[in-house]
Amino acid sequence: QKYCRDVYRGQLASVHSASRNEDLRKLARTYTYHAVWIGAFTSCKAGQWESHWEDSSPWNYANWAPTYPHHIVNTCVTLSTLDGLWRSRICFQLRPFICQY
Repeated sequence: QKYCRDVYRGQLASVHSASRNEDLRKLARTYTYHAVWIGAFTSCKAGQWESHWEDSSPWNYANWAPTYPHHIVNTCVTLSTLDGLWRSRICFQLRPFICQY
């Protein structure tokens, strides 16, 4: 997120529809076969796990892979370039990412 802000003056991409999810999957696939960071994260507040967008937009769409998100620690979210599904991951992993402007 910080890199998107500081270098590109953007933010990690938020996804609000199946068509945008597929568009971002295809875009990422032209550059990498690795899963890419998007702007979603999970956190626990008052004992409840919640998902949010970094840009504070409404959480109105999700495309989690089966058994995800993992609710063990706060996580960030990747978009698979292979199947378009989302998976929660430890935030400190180095990965490609998608910025939006």
